[in-house]
Amino acid sequence: MEKCAICKSKVEETFLGKIQGTIIKGKYICSVCQKKFGFDLAKQL
Repeated sequence: MEKCAICKSKVEETFLGKIQGTIIKGKYICSVCQKKFGFDLAKQL
């Protein structure tokens, strides 16, 4: 389990092994932060 680079919560995995979130610049981002920041997400890193 990886942790979100912004909020430090765990990035969950689906039963198929995919993450619920994204990876930007090699850092994991959870789906909650992805929805919260939207297009400004790259600036938060």
